[in-house]
Amino acid sequence: MAASCRNPDIWSWIQTLPPLNQWKSDSMSICICSSNSSSANLSLSIAKNSPTQSITLSIFASFSLPISLWTSNPIYQSTSLKLLDEQTTYNLISNFIQDVLKYGPFKQAYPLKIPIINPPLLKDFFNFSFITLAFLVCIYEAPFDLRSNCLVTLKDQLMTLQSRDTSKLLMRHLGSNTEEQWMRCLSLAVTNWKNELKAMNHILKGRCPLFSYSFSTTGLWKVHVYCPIITMEIENSSGSADEQLAFSLNYHQLEGVIQLNPTVTVRDKWIEVNVNVDNLRLDVVRLVSEALLNDRGAGASEKHFPSRISLQLTPICQTNIIGITVSKSSENPEKGIEIEKSLEFSFEPPKSMGIQVTTGETTTTTFKPWNFEQTAVANTARFNWSLYDSNGGREVFSLKPSPIKLIQPKAWFKHRYSNINRPFTRQGGVVFARDEYGQSVCWKVDKAALGKTLDWDISGCIGLTYWPNKYRTFYNETRRAEFRETLQLTLG
Repeated sequence: MAASCRNPDIWSWIQTLPPLNQWKSDSMSICICSSNSSSANLSLSIAKNSPTQSITLSIFASFSLPISLWTSNPIYQSTSLKLLDEQTTYNLISNFIQDVLKYGPFKQAYPLKIPIINPPLLKDFFNFSFITLAFLVCIYEAPFDLRSNCLVTLKDQLMTLQSRDTSKLLMRHLGSNTEEQWMRCLSLAVTNWKNELKAMNHILKGRCPLFSYSFSTTGLWKVHVYCPIITMEIENSSGSADEQLAFSLNYHQLEGVIQLNPTVTVRDKWIEVNVNVDNLRLDVVRLVSEALLNDRGAGASEKHFPSRISLQLTPICQTNIIGITVSKSSENPEKGIEIEKSLEFSFEPPKSMGIQVTTGETTTTTFKPWNFEQTAVANTARFNWSLYDSNGGREVFSLKPSPIKLIQPKAWFKHRYSNINRPFTRQGGVVFARDEYGQSVCWKVDKAALGKTLDWDISGCIGLTYWPNKYRTFYNETRRAEFRETLQLTLG
């Protein structure tokens, strides 16, 4: 028995199947997605094994001679009449998640244990983790003519609002370490897919598969951001990257964490909402092994670096907002003035003595590579971190360096991950903490809002730039990725 192709609710379909002893065949199947260029579909089947009273799930290509692409672990039936009770559903979700992680770039450093899942979440977790697995299986296992059409369908299913909301809940449930592995699996798969399309001169249309999520709790707002480098929009570029350099640049992903500390203080005439920057961490992480980057690419150290981070924070409902105050002044850099004086005497008797005085003045200005600014527009607070070129003093994000600059062996961006004066961590990321960037922004809110929960919109743009590190090339580029999330804060 087969079900028709649509956006299938796999969990509900399985729940409607009759008990195993009422099946008229040894298997049931449902179409996951169809291919316009092939008579085959990507399908899911459930097969029973009568002697052991177990079932197995399989993803297969339904050609005239079916091709099996993935098979689950055997699932042994309980005394329940339903094929999927809570324990069976949990076991299958664990199976899906573990097999997703097997497609990752690195082996798991520790055994994976999925925390117990609350029953109301079982259905959504089941469907989302299964579609994610089907997406990866389609990329790595499916025949080309089936893969090309089905991948777009599966990608669109993963980008729906329901899928994105479920993915945020699942990531929080799995924890940060498993979350990172999960996102690197997906980013590696998307990178491989994009490279395949590029080789055929095809373009992946639709939204950039940047993944972000946020959560709000007492005293903490947190946003996570992940994006494969290859999917980031190019802001500017110059020259051309050879095959080795392109491999190194593409097989990395952006990972970011933004932590803000909101506090509420009730005054006599208004409420003050102060938001401090607690931590902002960005990394550019490789998606394949260092050995592979050295072998097929230009090396692991040829990668983008952060060059600009912009955040905007806005109360969505502004009825009770009185005003906004920023705590950091605009830049007023100090200048050091060096004065050199020399005195020359001449004595010509019987004439008068002459004194000649010459004065030379040199002005020097010092600045840090990263510049931080706060501004306010209406009731929106803006935070901007910008990297500046230490030679010319211009912002790197919008700078197009000359070819001569790119080959200077002592330029600041050469050996940028081992230089003692590097503006990055040794791994190539940046960390902005409250020790230097912890200034706050304060909104004054009418006391009529006391006890209410307000939604806050946080949006951002992250810029990454590539200038050659050790590799000899004139190629350079800057990319950017944007995100938007909603945060909550209770006034009281």
